[in-house]
Amino acid sequence: VVSNPTLFFVTKTLIYGSLQIKRAMTSLFVYNEFTTNITLQKESLLMDIIHYLLQLIQYLYQQNCWLIMFICRYIPLRQWAFDDSHSPKYQKFKTDELPLITDFRQGWTYKEFIPYIEKRYGKKIRPVNRRSECDIPEGCSCPRCDAPMPYLYKNNGSKGQVLCKVCDARFSPKDSRFSSMKLRCPHCGNALVPKKDRKHFVLHKCVNPKCPYYLHNLKKVDKKDLNESYGKNKYKLHYIYRQFTVDFFKMDLNSLPKHASSLKFSKFDSHVMSLCLTLHVNLSLSLRKTSQALKDLYGITISHQQIANYCRTAAVCIKPFADSFDYGAGSTFTADETYIKVRGLKTYVWFIMDAAKRSILGYQVSDNRGVGPCIMAMRMAFRHFKELPENFRFIADGYSAYPLAAQQFFHEFGESFKFNITQVIGLANGDEVSKEFRPFKQMIERLNRTYKASYRPTNGFDSIDGANYDLALWVAYYNFLRPHKHNNYRPLNKVEMLEGADNMPGKWQLLILLGQQTILKMQHPSAA
Repeated sequence: VVSNPTLFFVTKTLIYGSLQIKRAMTSLFVYNEFTTNITLQKESLLMDIIHYLLQLIQYLYQQNCWLIMFICRYIPLRQWAFDDSHSPKYQKFKTDELPLITDFRQGWTYKEFIPYIEKRYGKKIRPVNRRSECDIPEGCSCPRCDAPMPYLYKNNGSKGQVLCKVCDARFSPKDSRFSSMKLRCPHCGNALVPKKDRKHFVLHKCVNPKCPYYLHNLKKVDKKDLNESYGKNKYKLHYIYRQFTVDFFKMDLNSLPKHASSLKFSKFDSHVMSLCLTLHVNLSLSLRKTSQALKDLYGITISHQQIANYCRTAAVCIKPFADSFDYGAGSTFTADETYIKVRGLKTYVWFIMDAAKRSILGYQVSDNRGVGPCIMAMRMAFRHFKELPENFRFIADGYSAYPLAAQQFFHEFGESFKFNITQVIGLANGDEVSKEFRPFKQMIERLNRTYKASYRPTNGFDSIDGANYDLALWVAYYNFLRPHKHNNYRPLNKVEMLEGADNMPGKWQLLILLGQQTILKMQHPSAA
């Protein structure tokens, strides 16, 4: 502070103003005590003094407010939290609030409205007395009061507008403003216009040039870009809403993968199958190296394709148990996505883990980086929650899919699942939020590297189903079998049945048994 003379002067003035307020308040307290002992003749003089002191306090308060605003605007201080996110360049990564929904349809019909008008005003609404042939189709009805064709007539001749005699609604049979609900901008109230039709959603945009949200963002744009012909297209200025055409909350999370082989062994037994899982999943050996290790160590000749069949069948059995297990999650989740290769193309893997126990709560493999797989992974992580715990925190990077998924949870379930995304932006601690929550981001990044180390010997997958099978087995191993330094080299989650096994192949067989029991409970809940 001393090195900056302007800041030193303003700070000194601010402290002086605070002392004056304190002195004024002390004088006011003394005079209030003094008024109890004086006579009625001096009350007018004391009221004048009190009035003067109150005016002085208000004046000093205004000076302090002015000085604080001066410091915030013109004196460079330490960067505030998320100060860079206020830049218009970061506006495209923000998720706008939900729109307003207007519905012009009434809660009554023409059968209720006609008797009401007749009883209240003595006026009976009769069908239209037509003097010429009507070309309104018989199936046409008023979208507002459901009045049939006899109560409708052409309002503007051959131009197509129809007027309802019951409720005076004007509409077009082809495109009616009453036919569906309207989405409106929450800032200006104008109807949103559908602009782009994507794979899973329709993008609606507010095109009002006088919208206060648009004008506020336009003020922050660099003037050099405004002088260019398409300079404003570099920024997200208008209000945007994504209306999803696919309901990701109705998709089944418990569906089992297909094309799994039987557990009836003809040449080998369950012990050989568990040996294959131990070498392939625990030791991160490829399928061919696992086949070679079984031959060199145990004299078992088995093909790599048979090992892949065993892994796929084990994943079908174990996945329901690992997904439906109650991990006792805490109030802090962290999430991130990484990519793998499927036939040489990028495929994305989403992880959501509990920051306290380090257990993987949600995971998903997808061929795109949209919000749909993010919602599915969040549903897996929240499946044991009826409502979010207090002080819940969801930590992720600056990718816009996470705030959009959180908005959809609030839209679907209301206040019980309303949460904000704490975004750790960039690789350096450029703001206070990133500095505070960087360890959580490093935690999920370390999980990504651990998974990629086991994935690397596979040299990619041939299909997304193969990636799903491999990921399901690895998540079960990570949560129930892998020793963790964080937990004193013990598994993260304790299962009593697994404690009785002496070796790792026996634990894999018990995991398959637990998975089979979970599948029976899913198929026959009453018997369970």
